[in-house]
Amino acid sequence: MGDDHSHSSKGSAKSWLERIAAIFTAEPQDLSDLVEIIQEAGTRQLIDTDTQRMLEGVLDVSKMRARDIMVPRSQMATLNINHSLQELMPVLLENNHSRYPVVNEDKDHIEGILLVKDLLAHALKGETDLDLRPFLRPAVIIPESKRVDALLKEFRQKRYHMAVVVDEYGGVSGLVTIEDILEQIVGEIEDEHDDEEDLDIKQMASHVFQVSALTPVDEFNESFGTEFDEEEASTIGGIVLHAFGHMPEKGETIELQHLTFKVSKANNRRLVQLQVIKAKTPAEPPTE
Repeated sequence: MGDDHSHSSKGSAKSWLERIAAIFTAEPQDLSDLVEIIQEAGTRQLIDTDTQRMLEGVLDVSKMRARDIMVPRSQMATLNINHSLQELMPVLLENNHSRYPVVNEDKDHIEGILLVKDLLAHALKGETDLDLRPFLRPAVIIPESKRVDALLKEFRQKRYHMAVVVDEYGGVSGLVTIEDILEQIVGEIEDEHDDEEDLDIKQMASHVFQVSALTPVDEFNESFGTEFDEEEASTIGGIVLHAFGHMPEKGETIELQHLTFKVSKANNRRLVQLQVIKAKTPAEPPTE
């Protein structure tokens, strides 16, 4: 019986070694084989964790279509071509993007792409009644089925950064930027404004707070006196997302533990910023 066990161990060890040898000597037959090689290289510390994740991200991108990573139509920040610069300033300040699709009437009628930097000199001169039309650049239109790796190649070769995604009927269904693709490879790219927003729980009014979705649950519980379960999710964004049961759009609200959570910033992959509203206590009668 001991001999059988020894034979079995040797056999399994041999098959395991053969498998490892095959991984590192044979050519990969498909993407799953290549992923296995990358994971094994990470396990053997031939590459570091970040490199492994990026390589896996590159392989993921090779399987994706524009519809998989686009910012959906409902979350697109657009500018109205008939508005003056003065009328558009609130949109520019709220979203803080470097470029916007410019629409006429609705999001299915995109006139072009506006780069905010093109307006800067005029804005500094106080020319707030500017007509946007002379500043528009052509909008690149792509189908939902466009391969993401091919799109990245076009972005680099043709030096544009944004593409409008349309469905089979020609209606606008979303947009993709070069940053959206790079985030699939290197992870979320935050700018200095995101850092400022994400650092703190900020009180905006007596009962209204701005909260980063990445705020740890224990920190949130301590600040708001709530009892959200840290086992359910590590961040308040995870708690809220789980409660919604779907990826909510900007402006959607949900009530949890006497608090109203409103999505103030999100992309098609995660919640970014939440507005938290405390229930107001009944007003005290005025003193005479």
